[in-house]
Amino acid sequence: MALKLEKKRQTPAVTTYEGKAKILIPTDRPGVLRMQFKDDATAFNAQKKGQIRGKGEINCTISSYLFQYLQQQGIPTHFLAQVAPAEMEVTALEMFALEVVVRNRAAGSLCRETGLPLGMELEPPLVEFYYKNDALGDPLLTPDRLRLLQLATPDQVQALTRLAEQINTHLRRFFAECGLLLIDFKLEFGRDRAGQIVLADEISPDTCRLWLAGETDPTKRVVDKDRFRYDLGEVESAYRLVLERVLQQAPRS
Repeated sequence: MALKLEKKRQTPAVTTYEGKAKILIPTDRPGVLRMQFKDDATAFNAQKKGQIRGKGEINCTISSYLFQYLQQQGIPTHFLAQVAPAEMEVTALEMFALEVVVRNRAAGSLCRETGLPLGMELEPPLVEFYYKNDALGDPLLTPDRLRLLQLATPDQVQALTRLAEQINTHLRRFFAECGLLLIDFKLEFGRDRAGQIVLADEISPDTCRLWLAGETDPTKRVVDKDRFRYDLGEVESAYRLVLERVLQQAPRS
């Protein structure tokens, strides 16, 4: 979620911002925002739109638990507290206009654009950068284009890559303990007032491609937004399955 903030290391002035899946609202505390999760669902750069009943509460709760889990592993995140079923308080950040995608297996656009077979294991995992720009269709960036657009310094790109790899290690292990395969996922980052790079946005079936471990049926194994994208049905029940498994595992994490 690319939130435009002033480029100075002070608490930026923030107005209400509404994105496709969430709303950011200022609070009376400097540097603290309230993030509301919506039931709205979009796919294919918002060409397909709909609603998933209960998605806001499900994704907020999953994200809350996973942010706390990552914080326990030493990963800085913007999460402060879940204050309502579909709302959390977060730290205001100056966001990078980037989506960092980590791929453990071939799926989605990687298969379409390269011809790699669906589900092929990628070793090491692939880390990709996309320009977060709806008008341009969030294009994949080469290192030279990333440098040309000045979306991040070379040092920041290295730091984002390292963080994404660390997050992937932790999340793959967590989801494996939930009986789920983390196929790929999208991350967004920002900088806090001290200039530290911080994980932001959400971690949920909206942003992660998840398969049931051991399930070989290509339609039954999907428990993420692909069920909405490709009209596979039972979208809400898939999201709730992920929630139940995360909640079962989280207390032991």
